[in-house]
Amino acid sequence: MVELTSSEINPPQSESNVAFGMQVVMTATSGNGEQLAALMLQASELVAPLKGCKLYLVQLSTSAQDSALITEVWESKEDHAASLSVPAVQEIISRARPLIADMAHHTGIPLGGHGI
Repeated sequence: MVELTSSEINPPQSESNVAFGMQVVMTATSGNGEQLAALMLQASELVAPLKGCKLYLVQLSTSAQDSALITEVWESKEDHAASLSVPAVQEIISRARPLIADMAHHTGIPLGGHGI
């Protein structure tokens, strides 16, 4: 198992500050939706303690077969980008790539709401 360094861990925050959000729809190759969602759940566990990660929600779509829905909220776009360079995250990405048939990203600015 890959360990995270102390510089990658999210320090305690006294106030919520979010500036980057993303909705991702990942469509898996036929029959691989649950396997892809399971890998994204592993990714969620890896990014949760990283600097700037406020939310990483994984859902299995009930309206689109073999699709995983990912909702991410970060303090900054830079924090999100930095998470992609963590070796353990890169390893999950390399395991997920062969399962992905299509992927759509929608970025946004989180305005608030329950859970953020």
